[in-house]
Amino acid sequence: MLLLRRLRYLFKMSLAVSLRRALLLLLSGAIFILTVLYWNQGVIKTQSYNEAQLRPHIQKDHSSILIPLEKSWTYKCDNDRCVRVNYHRNGANVKRVSFISCSMTCGDINIWPHPTSKSQVSSHTLRFSVEDLQLRLDTPHHDVRRRLKLAFDVLVRQLRQIQRLEYASPHAEAMASASEPSAKSTDAAESPLAGGLFSSTFGSHRSGDLDSLHVKLSVHESDELNFNLDNDESYELVTSLDHRRLIVHIRAKTFFGARHGLSTLQQLIWYDDEERLLRTYASSVVNDAPKFRYRGLMLDTSRHFFSVDAIKRTISAMGLAKLNRFHWHITDAQSFPYISRHYPELAEHGAYSDSETYSEQDVREVNEYAKIFGVQVLLEIDAPAHAGNGWDWGPKRGLGELSLCINQQPWSFYCGEPPCGQLNPKNNHTYLILQRLYEEFLQLTGPTDIFHLGGDEVNLDCWAQYFNDTDLRGLWCDFMLQSNARLKVANGNVAPKHVVVWSSALTNTKCLPNSQFVVQVWGGSTWQENYDLLDNGYNIIFSHVDAWYLDCGFGSWRATGEAACSPYRTWQNVYKHRPWERMRLDKKRRKQVLGGEACLWTEQVDEGQLDNRLWPRVAALAERLWSDPNDDHDFDIVPPEVFRRISVFRNRLVELGIKAEALFPKYCAQNPGECI
Repeated sequence: MLLLRRLRYLFKMSLAVSLRRALLLLLSGAIFILTVLYWNQGVIKTQSYNEAQLRPHIQKDHSSILIPLEKSWTYKCDNDRCVRVNYHRNGANVKRVSFISCSMTCGDINIWPHPTSKSQVSSHTLRFSVEDLQLRLDTPHHDVRRRLKLAFDVLVRQLRQIQRLEYASPHAEAMASASEPSAKSTDAAESPLAGGLFSSTFGSHRSGDLDSLHVKLSVHESDELNFNLDNDESYELVTSLDHRRLIVHIRAKTFFGARHGLSTLQQLIWYDDEERLLRTYASSVVNDAPKFRYRGLMLDTSRHFFSVDAIKRTISAMGLAKLNRFHWHITDAQSFPYISRHYPELAEHGAYSDSETYSEQDVREVNEYAKIFGVQVLLEIDAPAHAGNGWDWGPKRGLGELSLCINQQPWSFYCGEPPCGQLNPKNNHTYLILQRLYEEFLQLTGPTDIFHLGGDEVNLDCWAQYFNDTDLRGLWCDFMLQSNARLKVANGNVAPKHVVVWSSALTNTKCLPNSQFVVQVWGGSTWQENYDLLDNGYNIIFSHVDAWYLDCGFGSWRATGEAACSPYRTWQNVYKHRPWERMRLDKKRRKQVLGGEACLWTEQVDEGQLDNRLWPRVAALAERLWSDPNDDHDFDIVPPEVFRRISVFRNRLVELGIKAEALFPKYCAQNPGECI
């Protein structure tokens, strides 16, 4: 009996010890898992954000973006020019060279826009797969580090698409949905693991020349992530080979410079269809910085509605071309698609349909996406003119007439194109609504030193019907100054450093202080206003209708009146336009030129034509504003090497799902220099 009791006691004690051990093991495991999750939270959040924000912009129509393989041709470099040779006749014992491999190793460096300083790449190239990429972040700034991770993830996704890994099997798309592609990442400040590497999720492709391609991003000097015209966008990229490890080191003072460095790195990489691998240079040196601070693209989303995905697709191409301002002309007299938090009546009365609207979340999503590409979103509500549909509900709310001349006929008396509408300059409710809209825009896009107030094409005859005893020019000045005062209130009683207005006959009245107001000059490049505005001390942004208006050349869309500008602005027209040279500006006046912007008004453009109306013509503007290459040729002739580089850049856009316009017959692309 005593023995039985002792055995029971020993069993209970043994069970208690086992339970304690099991609990300790479970507790240790939980602590370990929580520690790993804590240390890797940045990586997890980055992947989650990318899945939500970046996935819609991988082109789903695979057949429309693949550049056909040209197995029947090989290329050789002859006097800095690729020469096409029939491979089946002449290549029996010679390794085939693809067109892109020849283009990237024959002649000058093939980057768009061309770097501002002399750059060098080796003739020796190396094969690798996107899974070989590894990231090393070298910055003490936590928020910069997170933004760089997002930018690097974009690079990996786009390289994966270029390498055609999305198309490896019928199940590729389903696999991509189940597991996000990710390159390896090292972050000394966040990773507790030795080396800090996490595995990529797609299949092995270890037949290249490299075991790894390390991308090191160094940003030490500034933690600035808010856009302003004084952002340092310079960078240095140096590539070196250490046995089977290639190291790409990008140094920059700010995130913005590092982001441009990643765009350059992407263009130093290409897909070799002979090897079915990516290639890059064994060594390279690029020192680069932009000539102009403001390099913009304006898209009008009022005359036709464009989806958030289409806008994001446009912004991703802007990032590759190193453009840095997306001017979103979000409303006009035709429609008011933005759903205001304070005044939803504007969209209720002004949108084309319930589905053709932009919510605050839509705008925020576009803005967050653009930041990853180094692109600032500038929202514009044109005022006082170009404000009709959406503004007609004031009397029902006891606010009086917010806008005048809405849809008035004959329209040619009261506005530049139908429908008419011009805000009421003597209704205080109008200014309050504008103030609230400015508040919303600033909250959605973040701190800025530049804001666009509109001010375009005011028709004084419209106002004359109501205020014929008033100095109408002075009325426009008062309106713009009051709008600017409301902008200051909306911005926390801080006046933005730069306030932009469109040029017109009224901008030369000198009533707007030149210390703050910037004039976006859209008239002809030979008009006197170009000189007058500079003489009056204004900073300017060039958007000349005769060079950088991309909607021109498609004929009249109305039966009566002038409804079209012509001729079509070719990419050569865009590229050759150097107004600062044609105007022979001295050093002082050149400093007043902040940059330029291409404009796409959308009377005859909807989402189906967006890509080919913009690209590659906007890329021509990008190089003009980034490096502004010296032009030793005739004003009407573009150098052959520019044809070669923009043709390759256009193909890069097509690989990424941008349906860019063809530049010339494909024969000319395959035979550089023969068609010029």
